[in-house]
Amino acid sequence: MHHLFLRLPVDYLGAVPFAPTVSNAVDVKARDIGIAAMPGAYVHALPNIAGFVGGDHTAMLLAIGADREQKTVVALDIGTNTEISLIREGRLWSISCPSGPALEGGHIRCGMRSAPGAIESVEINGHAVRFKTIGSAPPIGICGSGVLDATAQLYLAGIVSPTGKMHTSHPRVRVREGKPEFVLAEEPEPGGTAVVFTQRDVRSVQLAKGAIRAGIEYLLEQAHLTFEQIDQIIIAGAFGNYINLSSALAIDMLPALPLDRFAQVGNAAGIGAKLALVSFPHRATAQSLARASQYLELAGSARFNRLFMNSMRFPSRETN
Repeated sequence: MHHLFLRLPVDYLGAVPFAPTVSNAVDVKARDIGIAAMPGAYVHALPNIAGFVGGDHTAMLLAIGADREQKTVVALDIGTNTEISLIREGRLWSISCPSGPALEGGHIRCGMRSAPGAIESVEINGHAVRFKTIGSAPPIGICGSGVLDATAQLYLAGIVSPTGKMHTSHPRVRVREGKPEFVLAEEPEPGGTAVVFTQRDVRSVQLAKGAIRAGIEYLLEQAHLTFEQIDQIIIAGAFGNYINLSSALAIDMLPALPLDRFAQVGNAAGIGAKLALVSFPHRATAQSLARASQYLELAGSARFNRLFMNSMRFPSRETN
């Protein structure tokens, strides 16, 4: 997006090693990139860390004070590509995980953006299902936080196995076109559409959560650290601000650490962008952070692939 916005060539971003044309911060006249409101103003684009760890992640690191951090911190911005950084004793490692759009409601049968009528939280108790929709509107779909909740609740209720298989014995599970699906909200009227969560939806979440968990493990391995040595996990972004941490822990998407070690900070990238907008020293700090970050390419990494395969499972119920 950075390159398209600045009208830079993107050819090399489509193949390994996914090299950006420009990594440093860029200042251009607004008129040169088609902004007519203040054509004489300058647009400042924050530096990229790598081809798929862009200026938005640099802005997030700036906002959380990564340059001053003395603790061991894992910072995530969860999305279709989940950017993760590990901060430890003045060193910084960064990766980009191919987590896919499932946790944003994409590739989900009834997935939708966070809008009125989207199921945002789910609770399953026996045969009963309770859910909350945005704006308390009638349910018409399910957004990212609801997707995570639904997966965790289906697993905790025993409807989904540790391997991700959906059982058909529950009365709210029906089989359509040979595939099981769980009915979250019944059809509002004859001929209407129910809100369901399908076997394929569960698989999509497994891929997403597996990539995120494997990415965290991979970073820790590179720094020779264990989960217990993490002082804090910072979760940024709109999705990260609204997820139920208990659901993320239940499906093993995040390390099983005490809840007080997690911080959900919202749109940290936006805060970092504002800091850079008004402060030349903050722009210099952002440049230093991007340069100091050691980027680890996951494409072709046999170790990451093994971690990814292992991380797609849900935890065994004996440890749940």
